Amino acid sequence: MDRERVRKAEWGAWVGIVGNLLLAILKGSIGLIANSRALLADAVHSASDVVGSLAVLIGVRVAKVPPDKDHPYGHGKAESIAAIIVSVLLGVVGLEIGYQSFQALFEPIEAPGGLAVIAALVSMLAKEGMFQYKYRLGKRIGSQAVIANAWEHRSDVYSSIAALVGIGGAVLGERWGISFLLYLDPIAGVLVSLLVLRMAYHLAKESIHNTLDHVLHDEDAQDLVEAAAKVDGVLRVDELLAREHGFYVIVDVKVAVEPGITVEEGHRVGKEVKERLMKDFHHVSNVFVHINPYRSKHHQQDDF
Repeated sequence: MDRERVRKAEWGAWVGIVGNLLLAILKGSIGLIANSRALLADAVHSASDVVGSLAVLIGVRVAKVPPDKDHPYGHGKAESIAAIIVSVLLGVVGLEIGYQSFQALFEPIEAPGGLAVIAALVSMLAKEGMFQYKYRLGKRIGSQAVIANAWEHRSDVYSSIAALVGIGGAVLGERWGISFLLYLDPIAGVLVSLLVLRMAYHLAKESIHNTLDHVLHDEDAQDLVEAAAKVDGVLRVDELLAREHGFYVIVDVKVAVEPGITVEEGHRVGKEVKERLMKDFHHVSNVFVHINPYRSKHHQQDDF
């Protein structure tokens, strides 16, 4: 991981930590004062995002550690592990929010104060801004953990919208004397929990998929294949697998060369393939090249 990428990823994590901490304090304080279940649930959601951003910060810092004897392929999967931690945390918080809000449906209820509406609106706008910033940052620097953290912010936008509708409906219900509208606040809390659980599931699914030695699909690896095929001495690319390790990929490629060349000439071709791929593609961290003697397609069963 280059130094500039680390700096940007860490800055993005700190934006999430500070922003979520301020929002959690704001919504928690007003939620208690205004007696809003939905806003308190939303505050807990933001508080969990603080821990999520900390996990991203730790994951990014671990991922930048260079390869060593025990980890010859680097530490890039630390970002995927951080994303899994974030998703598990979201799931736990979602269940707790849902339980507390559901219980409130069977207790004496009153409308929250109007200040809760303003807090939910501020939260919605702030979280959308944080999502846009971190999603674009994650795409630009190729960080799965930062992108996962960005989607946490987007889930907060939805939960703030649900809280805003629930709080606003309850306030109007009290003003207009419509008693059943008072229950919109805890109902919104339940809806927030479902949104959080849905987001946690999708993040966990994607993160686990990438952790299990996922390789780029053929269409995504086509540029790599074409670049290897253009190297002088390569007659055919028999196979190319690009394994994802967080923000970078490790490439295993088999190339076919003229059967009569020397070992030294074959080594030169393999070295040029590796240098070409690592030079032309910034996300390629290492390349392992196997040299096959060129044969027609129906005589390839003895190649490795």
